[in-house]
Amino acid sequence: MQGTIDGFSYGIVTPLTAFLMACLGSALGLRCTTRSVRNARSFKAGWLALGSAAIGSGIWTMHFIAMIGFTVDEVSITYDPPITFASLGVAIVMVGIGIFIVGHRGATPMALVTGGTITGLGVASMHYLGMAGMRLPGTLAYDTVTVTLSVVIAVVAATAALWAAVSIHGFLASLGASLVMGVAVTGMHYTGMAAVSVHLHGSAGAARAGESAASLLLPMLIGPLVFLIVAGVVVMFDPLLVMGEPEWERRSGRVSVPVSGLPDAGPRRTSGAGTGAGAADAGAQAWGPAPGDPGPGARHESRSPYYDGW
Repeated sequence: MQGTIDGFSYGIVTPLTAFLMACLGSALGLRCTTRSVRNARSFKAGWLALGSAAIGSGIWTMHFIAMIGFTVDEVSITYDPPITFASLGVAIVMVGIGIFIVGHRGATPMALVTGGTITGLGVASMHYLGMAGMRLPGTLAYDTVTVTLSVVIAVVAATAALWAAVSIHGFLASLGASLVMGVAVTGMHYTGMAAVSVHLHGSAGAARAGESAASLLLPMLIGPLVFLIVAGVVVMFDPLLVMGEPEWERRSGRVSVPVSGLPDAGPRRTSGAGTGAGAADAGAQAWGPAPGDPGPGARHESRSPYYDGW
């Protein structure tokens, strides 16, 4: 007996919420990747790991929010917790491998193809492993062509997102890339769901009793949701992630080279050769007065634009 599938039992609510979660995870992950690439002095491994976890959690959360709206009219669906959480681990690990490849190798064609393929396969693996965690009195069958199309969408979307992470540095441009990735990942999910058919076993009426998908999945989603909120706070309070570069560097139009963790004081003025008071005054202007002594011609000078914003 074929089951009657409904992928939108809550209307547009679950697809829209799933899309927003995919965009949130993608935005956080791509900004963390950009942060690690643009500032080599930062804790690169830490930012890449945070980006991997953000994208993996966002995609996983998107998938199971969308699955809340998936029903088979004749039966009740439950989920196996170990397999469900294993799909989260697969998503984070495989996305992390792809991000680390691009984060360390840059936007070279080989790195993008390799990293994008691994990341896309991670997204697809998460999807179909999560589907394998479904429990119902029947078997799932998949259309091979549609499944292949969903995997291709995942790989192309992941490759484009990784390219954007290392090539697009503006905040608005990165936001646009996150929206595109959200559309692609959500589209991959519903393409994969279009490949599903359900063949029920035994008496369907006897299998109606059970917990709803929402009551089972919502508690599982709490942890990843909290993580995404915490990651969002980290992004919000890091100016390099939000602005793309320090405000004082952007205004002055030059890049600083810190020494021992402190900003460079800018070019010092030098004086020509001279003797007597002229040389002393030149020396005072070049190196400043001695401690406790304002020196001749003391005056207040404005800070260099190099310090603007500090």
